Amino acid sequence: MDLVIRNAQIFDGLGEQASHGDVAVEAGVIVAIGENLSVTGTQEVDANGLSLMPGIIDSHTHFDAQISWDSTLAPSSSLGVTSVVIGNCGFTIAPCRPDDRDLIMRNLTQVEGMSFEVLRQGINWNFESFPEYMDGIEKGGMSTNVAAFMGHSSIRTYVMGADAVERAANDDELAQMKQLVEEGMAAGAIGFSTSTAPQHNGHAGVPMPSRMADPDELKTLVTAMGSDGKGIFMLTKGGQTEVSFLENLAKMSKRPVMIAALLHNSTKPNATFDELAAIGEARGRGHELWGQISCCPLTNDFTFKSAYPMEGLDSWKPAMKVQGEELKALLMDTHFRQRVKDELSKPLGGRLFNNEWHKLELIEVSDPKNQHLEGKTVDQLAADAGQDPMDWILDFAVSENLESMFTAVLLNSDEDAVGKMIRDPNASVALSDAGAHLTFFCDAGFGLHLMGHWARDLGTLTLPEAIHELTAKPAAIYRIPKRGKIEVGYYADLLLFDPATVARGVKRRIHDLPGGEARLTTDAVGVYGTWVNGVQVTNQNGLIEGDQRPGRLLREFDT
Repeated sequence: MDLVIRNAQIFDGLGEQASHGDVAVEAGVIVAIGENLSVTGTQEVDANGLSLMPGIIDSHTHFDAQISWDSTLAPSSSLGVTSVVIGNCGFTIAPCRPDDRDLIMRNLTQVEGMSFEVLRQGINWNFESFPEYMDGIEKGGMSTNVAAFMGHSSIRTYVMGADAVERAANDDELAQMKQLVEEGMAAGAIGFSTSTAPQHNGHAGVPMPSRMADPDELKTLVTAMGSDGKGIFMLTKGGQTEVSFLENLAKMSKRPVMIAALLHNSTKPNATFDELAAIGEARGRGHELWGQISCCPLTNDFTFKSAYPMEGLDSWKPAMKVQGEELKALLMDTHFRQRVKDELSKPLGGRLFNNEWHKLELIEVSDPKNQHLEGKTVDQLAADAGQDPMDWILDFAVSENLESMFTAVLLNSDEDAVGKMIRDPNASVALSDAGAHLTFFCDAGFGLHLMGHWARDLGTLTLPEAIHELTAKPAAIYRIPKRGKIEVGYYADLLLFDPATVARGVKRRIHDLPGGEARLTTDAVGVYGTWVNGVQVTNQNGLIEGDQRPGRLLREFDT
């Protein structure tokens, strides 16, 4: 045997209570499970006192660009994740014509909070088509398994060029997009993804191309995706996209629909639950819809060079078109400020920032004389200065040349509400966004947080239920075969952990992106080993050094 893990508390991923015993692996596949197995492994692991589960499947990531320069897909691979789904929200880098590369990167810089210089230095443009992209990442190898969506915005840009952000597609363009979707599915895409969310804006604040699609375009492309009886349709939902329309897409295509991102908004506390109820009603009619939720509070570190929490506001659009001195002048303009204040005064579900200044904190100043202000909330700082919070924060940011760092707790801050969402049978826990928003937040450890905080500490789920939510359940939803369970004949994607301590660590900033630029990361707590296809990639100290690339590009999916 290549690997035998002995004396483990084994959670099989199905949500049942654990059993005690050994797991034997040969050629990347689980070949035996039981007590006191009479086999010997090349690698023997004594798991006494520890628990063994299937590796975490992270179904909402954005590693499409990072995989070009980082085969480890950090930090997910060190946080118990053994399979990732990339290409969510329609934000992909393939297909892409050579002349569109700069635009694709600038759009990602805006919508996914990525550095243009990092993307420029890091992406290996060894492809134009989606099949070529798939072949390229497969050849490059990776530490985790990877499944890839085809992205609507990239497909639209490839077919329509600059018009992709201006108008609906004509019949000829739609036919070309349909052909690209069919080509992508034949190359092994897991499905088709898009976004209608108002906060999803590209370069200079222009809406991402997918937001210009009309209902007929979505119907055509989703139906094309499902024409061979496979694929999942994923979208990040704007308020104008009704669940009833998405149910009709599921009915027409006969394929599952994953609806993101259902996050709790304290200013409209019932909105997410209304969406989940509508999804449940559709499921009751035999149409497979899911609501994708997060088990983490949505926090965001930002400066006013790119104030992501504000970028879903129509009144903020002018600030997304300028930079440097022009941006500072605009932020000091009283008319601009008043328009922002007026818009924020109107309640709106799904908006990232909702005038909750007590949830926005100054965490890092650029001028040492202001260090005594760090750690205070903006409502406190504004009250001390006798100013409106919007005026105070913009005055302060400009005074520090827009270098001040703030953090905002935007959504999912009500733990009672989030706990209720986690328990909802129509919900799927995901939304790590790993690979995107690298300087804003890091939720790649969401699975460890679900097991430690929500299961062990709060008891919202049992540990077997939490593990099921992270393993067999997403494998079933996304039709990923032979993964997500500890079962004979399944691939040996395994996570060894201590249930008494498992958690995600505190976030910290490191400088390991191309060009030495910074990103946020976090460390695993209570993780003792991760195996991908039977090969160990982490131990209790984190990633194992060396060129470990046992992950596989997933191209075959169940119906």
